[in-house]
Amino acid sequence: MNAQTESLYFDGAAGAIEALRDVAAEPRGVAVIAHPHPLFGGTMNNKVVQTLARAFAQSGFTALRFNFRGVGTSAGVYDEGRGELDDLLALVRQAAPEGPIALAGFSFGAFVTSNALAQLWGEREVSHAVLVGTAASRFAVAPVPSEAHARTLVLHGESDDTVPLASVLDWARPQSLPVTVIPGVGHFFHGQLTLLKRLVVRHLQTTG
Repeated sequence: MNAQTESLYFDGAAGAIEALRDVAAEPRGVAVIAHPHPLFGGTMNNKVVQTLARAFAQSGFTALRFNFRGVGTSAGVYDEGRGELDDLLALVRQAAPEGPIALAGFSFGAFVTSNALAQLWGEREVSHAVLVGTAASRFAVAPVPSEAHARTLVLHGESDDTVPLASVLDWARPQSLPVTVIPGVGHFFHGQLTLLKRLVVRHLQTTG
């Protein structure tokens, strides 16, 4: 957390949702960022999630990361992605009731984000989507709407032993959705968070 980071709460179906927000000086939109699996130590303070927040803030977005139900001081219990999708959508409604939004997620969070993108596309202006370490081998990741492909960045580590690259390619192939592969990198992007941030910033600054 940096000096400009605000701690706040939103209302969710299961109760309060704990969140951290980095407000851009002249925001071009609000980015909602989802964390890894709640039952395996995933929180909004995950290093990849923090890196995504920094990339969005650097690119002029108000970056909002949050704890899913049952994590930290967020109320409720793990709900296999259903309630977690409700949590994400509740944040969008409250933090960005109008104007452009961006969606991002890591691992389990990318799975939840994919479903949010599928639901919100056509209803809202979704300027960008970023899916990192997408948990395609473990969950039913939603297809990316074809019109959203140019606005979507899918990043995956070549050596990911939590979510095999092959499973992400199997998900992406029927959609003809490009996947950016970082050679030699595992699921948590150890040693390559700077590269991860650079790739996300480039995507945010050259699309939308």
